[in-house]
Amino acid sequence: MNVLVTGGAGFIGRWVVKRLLQDGHQVWVLDDLSNGRRENIEEFFQHPGFREFIHGDIKDEAKLQKLFAEHSFAICYHLGASINVQDSIDDPRTTFENDAVGTFYVLEQCRKHQVKIVFMSTCMVYDRCSDENGITELHPIKPASPYAGSKIAGENLVLSYYFAYGLPTVVIRPFNTYGPFQKTGGEGGVVAIFVKRKLDGGTVQIYGDGTQTRDLLYVEDCARFVVEAGYSDAVNGQIVNAGLGRDISINELAMLIMQDPERIQHVEHIHPQSEIQKLLCNYEKAKRLLGWQPEISLEEGIRRTEEWIASTNLI
Repeated sequence: MNVLVTGGAGFIGRWVVKRLLQDGHQVWVLDDLSNGRRENIEEFFQHPGFREFIHGDIKDEAKLQKLFAEHSFAICYHLGASINVQDSIDDPRTTFENDAVGTFYVLEQCRKHQVKIVFMSTCMVYDRCSDENGITELHPIKPASPYAGSKIAGENLVLSYYFAYGLPTVVIRPFNTYGPFQKTGGEGGVVAIFVKRKLDGGTVQIYGDGTQTRDLLYVEDCARFVVEAGYSDAVNGQIVNAGLGRDISINELAMLIMQDPERIQHVEHIHPQSEIQKLLCNYEKAKRLLGWQPEISLEEGIRRTEEWIASTNLI
């Protein structure tokens, strides 16, 4: 198939592109490199299935129109977005324009050309988990940040195109994803940041008391989930979660990585109002509809991530 990946030079996008190429598809990547990096996908440029990297913005309608008109895409994996919760609180306009308005522009091209769209949402739309069985897709949502609010707006748009136009669409909500190629600085994830600090001989800083929990999904498991959602008609018109099905407190995670309580500090939370105290995924729907379940344990995933960060200067 001909496949477009927006945000394909990003952390998760890079692994989605790799998976699609392994599956034998022709892949185009559109990315403005605001979060992504060209280096993430350079190894694929000589792959016979990798057709083109387009440096561009999802809000550039003319560029989108040309791209969709020239290539008969079967699927658009829409991962291009502003992804930082804290940034969305400080600058809500940019996040809304990218995550809601940009999604509308992509959707319009998918509608005109009858292209299935897989919309990458986030577990950050959920209210805190109060069920020991984890958060299902029916769990209450709570847009505690403009990032979550913009993603919910995007979700609703995407699902409206399924019901109004019969366009094949699916909304996916991966839980906190980590692994090789994730940034280790301010825009990175907690695992990558902690591992980098460990390797640098520094200390880690935990916002608040560190009792907040996260369900951490290894990136290759996430990419497999994203790609399979595009292949399957069973999830069209649906919202589907993916996670490890196990949560861990930030305090426990810091100890697991650092192995030294002296190198762990607690600091005042910058935006405590956006914190979700407990995140635990129930992925039964993904298992039932896609036959998907995670394969990499947290400990193995952290080992692979540390190995990668230690072996590269791409930070």
